[in-house]
This record gives sequence, structure tokens and C-alpha cells, in this order.
Amino acid sequence: MKENLAIGLMSGTSADGVDAALIKISESGPRTKIKLVEFETIPYPAEVKEMVITASSLEKGTVDLICHLNFRLGDLFANAALSIIQKANIENSAVGFIGSHGQTIRHLPEGREYFPENLPSTLQIGEPSVIAEKTGIKTVADFRTRDMAAGGLGAPLAPFAHFLLFHHKEKSRIVHNIGGISNLTFLPKGGMIDKVAAFDTGPGNMLIDGLVSHLSKGQKPFDRDGEWASKGKINNDLLFFMMEHPFIKKPPPKATGREEFGEVFLCKVLAKAEELKITEDDLVTTITAYTAESIIFNYKDHIFKIDRPSEIIFCGGGVHNQFLMDRIKNQLSKITISTTDKYGISPDALEAISFAILANETIHGNFSNLPSVTGAKRKVILGKIVR
Repeated sequence: MKENLAIGLMSGTSADGVDAALIKISESGPRTKIKLVEFETIPYPAEVKEMVITASSLEKGTVDLICHLNFRLGDLFANAALSIIQKANIENSAVGFIGSHGQTIRHLPEGREYFPENLPSTLQIGEPSVIAEKTGIKTVADFRTRDMAAGGLGAPLAPFAHFLLFHHKEKSRIVHNIGGISNLTFLPKGGMIDKVAAFDTGPGNMLIDGLVSHLSKGQKPFDRDGEWASKGKINNDLLFFMMEHPFIKKPPPKATGREEFGEVFLCKVLAKAEELKITEDDLVTTITAYTAESIIFNYKDHIFKIDRPSEIIFCGGGVHNQFLMDRIKNQLSKITISTTDKYGISPDALEAISFAILANETIHGNFSNLPSVTGAKRKVILGKIVR
């Protein structure tokens, strides 16, 4: 059983920086075995984060900026890989491959009416040729486009890795990632990959981070441990207003991003909060509760009607927001709530690990999309390999 070292690179919709996971991986498909060796997050410089958010904006993004950022982020992703190699005290040549998700700039699964065909599209940047050239390591990237070409939404893709790592013959489970966007993977007992369901539930940390940054005039990029949210009270009128967003109640398969829960939606929320004369503390509390309530709504409407899981395993930056996690736990009695720490995987590392696993499948010539999740017409091999 040959064991490889591999690196997974990921930057989510929060655009905070690059998550880099170095893992040991052997076999492929259902026989895959992994062990986390090192993990770190390399924060984006402030000006780069601002550029990513600007490039993601329909009103402000330009072709020149996106073109530049593609190579700039490729360089930063390569540096993240080199940093974790140095941290592990190994040579570049010891790493078999890199799997890079890149940075999503636009994800339009339902298309835009520029042409009569109204074709769906997606764009992740962070040029893999730059990563491969700077590190000297084979790089697999651009995973979403292949699923979308096969009729899928192009997301979520991590559920394939969630299945390999957490499925159970006798227990139904949910793996729930609270990143910039919140998404769940439902793993029914029995271990049948074709029965996996997964979808985005709505905003995760994105709105919370955007609000906190706005209110603090950029001094606070996020609400550390949910301390600010714990100071206020929930305004039910504002919460109801946000819960009326059509994506929340939309049936799966569904995927979303900054297009729906970014700056434009935050401006609408701020305008409504001003109309309702809500204090800053209550606003942070309410917008944090919105993430929790949208998660619970999707559990009840789309999962619990089918099966009630024995355990929900959380990951992503949202697990560090104590107010958010308490709000979720208080509404889920008789279900075991845990994080991936319980299984030896840092909650912050799982998404990066997932793209190392997907890259491994690509290199082995195996499919790694799940049509039951994305709506694709068939199973396909994801990603492009740059040597």
C-alpha cells in the first residue's frame, strides 16, 4: 500500500486567506486512508482580500483586476504550499501532488441571460500553472467546471471526501461546514455513496464577518468566539426579513455564494436595520442568529423529513463562534453534536483536506462528483492536471 504526501489548498467565500493541509494519503475511492500531518492558514494581505471582494462584485469587478488576481493568488497559493512544506521540514520532492480549489470569483449555477441559452458558469482563480512552476509539484485544480459541464451545479464537491471519511454502516450522520457559506452533507446509514445528499443552506460566516468589519470600520475582521453576538438580543422583525430570502427555502440541489449573500444583501439588511432602529449589538446578534436559523430550517425541511441523523459533525471557522454553535445546539436535542476534532481532523482543515482527496481521485482516473448532490447527468473525473 503506497503512501503519498499531498497538499490541499483552499480559500473560501470569506476570502480570509489560504488554508493549506499536508496529509499522508494511500489508495483511492472507498479504500482511501488519510492522516493529517500539518495544517496552517496563511492570511491574505489586507489589500488582496479587498481586491478579491472587489473582483467578486458585479458592479466593481474588472477583467484587468481578475486577470491580475489569477496570477497573484497563484503565487500566494504556491507560497502557502511552500510554507507548510517548510513547517513539516521536508523537501518539495517528497510531495506527490497538490490539489487546489482556488478562489471563487463568480459562481452562477443558474446562468445569466447574456445569451438565449442562459448557460451556467463558474470561475475559480489562483493559476495552477504558477503553483506547479513555483513549487515544482504536480498540481490539480479547476474542479468545479467539469461537474457543471456535465449538467451539475459545480458544487458542493467536498461531500465526496466527507463520505469517504465519515460514512457509517449503522448511523446516519450530517457533516456540516460553516465557512463563508454554510453547507451540509447528509450521509445515510448503510454507506451507499449514491444516496448522499448535500447542499448549501445559506450564509455561514460571510454576513457576520461583513457586518462586523463594517461596524468596526475594518478594525475587526470577524466576531471572535461570538463575543459581540452574545451582548445583544435577537430582533425578530429583522430575522423574519432575512429568512424571507428565497434561497433559504429553495429545495436542493442548491448552491450559493457571494452573489446572493455578499455586499448587496448586507446593504439591504443594514437599510432594514436602520428602519427598525436596531442597535449595533442587536444587529450582530440577529445576523448571527440568521446563520443558525437558516441551518435549522434546512435540517427540518429537507433532512429530518427523510431521516433523523444520530450525529452532526461540524467543521469550518463557524465552530469557533460560541454564540452561533450554542444557538444551533439548543434546537437539536437528542442528536449528538461534535466537531471533526473528535475524529482527529481540525475543523479548520477539513475543506483543504477534501481537495487533496479530490486531487488523488483525479490522478487515479476516478470520478469524484456526486450526481445525487450536484444534479450532474453522470459521474465524471474532476479537475485539470498541471505538471
